[in-house]
Amino acid sequence: MSHILIIEDNHDLARGLANNLEIEGYGVDIVHDGSEGLARARTSEPALVILDLGLPGLDGYRVLSSLRAEGNDVPVLILTARSEEADKVRGFRYGADDYVTKPFGLLELLGRVNALLRRAGAPARASVERLSSGERIRFGEIEVRPSTHAVYRRGFPVSLRPKEFELLMALLRRKGNIVPRLDLLRDVWGYDAEVVSRTIDTHVAELRRKLEDDPANPRYIVTVRKAGYRIALD
Repeated sequence: MSHILIIEDNHDLARGLANNLEIEGYGVDIVHDGSEGLARARTSEPALVILDLGLPGLDGYRVLSSLRAEGNDVPVLILTARSEEADKVRGFRYGADDYVTKPFGLLELLGRVNALLRRAGAPARASVERLSSGERIRFGEIEVRPSTHAVYRRGFPVSLRPKEFELLMALLRRKGNIVPRLDLLRDVWGYDAEVVSRTIDTHVAELRRKLEDDPANPRYIVTVRKAGYRIALD
């Protein structure tokens, strides 16, 4: 049984969410304070953390950044009333795996929880379409080494979050062909078609920020209007 840690200061919301997760067969712990939540995440080794941002003691961003700085890669789903794009970008930049705003649809949230847990328990995505261990992929000034998850730009290392790297690999595996958004949701996040998310757009924006000279006019990660995204390998 997978155990989920909920770090949420709204007692009623936390308890209601926990009840529904328990019905789905998960074990659930609830913490209402950021500092205590960070300590519990360190010691209890949950399979997933559902994290609010506006917490007493230590806000959610600091909880998340502390976990990632310590090398803790537990999947983290941010659940918050903050719906501004800047908040979402900041959450993903700090290492969140998903971001859901309140009020939320329970079925959608449960779908995202299930998807994150499936992916956490699955083999690394690169093994699905295994590239040879010594292969290096180059396009423009970018070099990708799939076996070590290393990415370089003009010879300098680029730090990508796990989901950013998986997204880049999902695009590269299509070898320049268009990848529909729903395919990316399934391949990288494990979501079903009915789950709608801005997650892809935010991660694409982060990849462009790290890999492109002019993220507003991308050379490599190209949007194909009403179709999806593609990698320009030429």
